Amino acid sequence: MLRLGIIGTSWISHEFINAAHQTGHYHLQAVYSRKMKTAQDFCEPYGVISCYTDLVDFLDSELDVVYIASPNSLHFAQAKLAILAKKHVIIEKPAVTKPSEWKELVKLAKEHQVYLFEAARNYQETAFQVVKDFLSNQEILGANFTFAKYSSKLPALLAGEIPNIFSDVYAGGALMDLGVYCLYLAIGFFGAPISSHYTAQQLPNSVDLYGQGVLIYPEFQVAIQAGKNITSHLPAEIYTKTGTLTLNAVAAINQAQFVSHSGEVIDLPLTPCSHVMQEEAEVFAHAIAGHKEAAYLEWLQTAEQVHETLYQMRQSAGIQFKDEKE
Repeated sequence: MLRLGIIGTSWISHEFINAAHQTGHYHLQAVYSRKMKTAQDFCEPYGVISCYTDLVDFLDSELDVVYIASPNSLHFAQAKLAILAKKHVIIEKPAVTKPSEWKELVKLAKEHQVYLFEAARNYQETAFQVVKDFLSNQEILGANFTFAKYSSKLPALLAGEIPNIFSDVYAGGALMDLGVYCLYLAIGFFGAPISSHYTAQQLPNSVDLYGQGVLIYPEFQVAIQAGKNITSHLPAEIYTKTGTLTLNAVAAINQAQFVSHSGEVIDLPLTPCSHVMQEEAEVFAHAIAGHKEAAYLEWLQTAEQVHETLYQMRQSAGIQFKDEKE
């Protein structure tokens, strides 16, 4: 049983805890927050859990793995401290704000003999591998991936506040929050693009509300859309020489249907999971147990390619975070 520590007390941490407990591989041990009452309120559904307001004390406690779901710009420093404390680390996407940070964390994790994971759940879904296996026999001509969902924080933004998800201080925006899922799908299926570009509707702080991008491959292109001021119901589509594969979404994929140019229909065998984060929690536990060494190295490489592309797209749109403006 892995003793689990949590950094970050938003709804996504509750979701991960529930998913982790459903796997039977984790036990919630401790929670860190800057305010004790926040930590205690967060822990209330789980019984007696150790609460900390000092990060060093938290990391010195008896933990095996730490899940980090704090604001994006805090991930790197907190993950670095956790690795130095010899804890396995799961970082909610986006794990970092620039590729150099990811490379440093990978190096540190190897040196301290701990595992490092980015929690981009669609990449760890069983459905992802089913689709990838199907595409291995197809000649790809292009794809279109969209993730746009009206943010619950948008009314506050329109009222003059700057919620974390729209803040340049905390590395927010549509591309970082939702576009990263599209990149994991594209790069997971097709590998790293040779170049990428992104244009966006931006706030005065340069953070994007909505944007469109393109990943350039030698023989095809992949269109990307990400938005937090609109909601899209578009499916994901992958175009091949023989037909089109349609996925119900870019994350929590539970339907995948291929229709050939001649009209033949093939439904890929997908089994929905009871919790959208359970599969990633499961595979991370198996990796920590040493059962997925080859896959683990591939995950690290894919994450590096995702962050290289994410950074390139952000730069092309002129999206700069606070630390990059100083």
